[in-house]
Amino acid sequence: MNKINGYTEEEAKTLVEYIKEGRQKGKTLTWLFESYGVKHGRAKGSVRNYYYALMKNSKGDERIVKLLDGTELSVEKIREFTEEETDEALRSILAEKSKGVSVRRAICNLSAGDDKLMLRLQNKYRNTLKKEPERIAAIARELGLDEEVSLGRNANKLRTAKPAPDRDFLRRRLENEINALYDRLAQGLKAENARLRDEIEFLKSENVRLKKQGN
Repeated sequence: MNKINGYTEEEAKTLVEYIKEGRQKGKTLTWLFESYGVKHGRAKGSVRNYYYALMKNSKGDERIVKLLDGTELSVEKIREFTEEETDEALRSILAEKSKGVSVRRAICNLSAGDDKLMLRLQNKYRNTLKKEPERIAAIARELGLDEEVSLGRNANKLRTAKPAPDRDFLRRRLENEINALYDRLAQGLKAENARLRDEIEFLKSENVRLKKQGN
């Protein structure tokens, strides 16, 4: 069965109908995301992210357009962070994270139950970590925090690459390895020649001995 943003079309339809009915009863999106997640075994954040993704593609995907036909559901446009707001948000997240909690928990604490703010902070942090890890590292240093802890696996991106080996060094090493190979071959040939000489001498002596016996 075809899927829409990770949900089957039937699941997407079920969610849309659930949200529609809930909104008509005056329920908040936050409450609906959580209650839907409990009912269907999905995390509230997962339901929220799926719903926002569904709304984001509501005009570009014909299946979603058909799914929402006649359904007046929407989300408020998420305002982009300014550069100053981005730095301030990152400072707040890292300061909270320095208390020993995960990024997810840090963002949850800062948003204080505000799903819209949580989503904005979460997306901003993830995008910055992916595209500008050095920005997070700089703020971590500013706050006196460990870059490794702040960046996690992305810390590798900021490690200074080791300088390329000197070409003359590589050439000399290759020459030494070739010479060593020649030496080993030469020694092997010497040993083989010595063995053949001994074998020839043995055969000669045997030949002489056999001739004497024949006489």
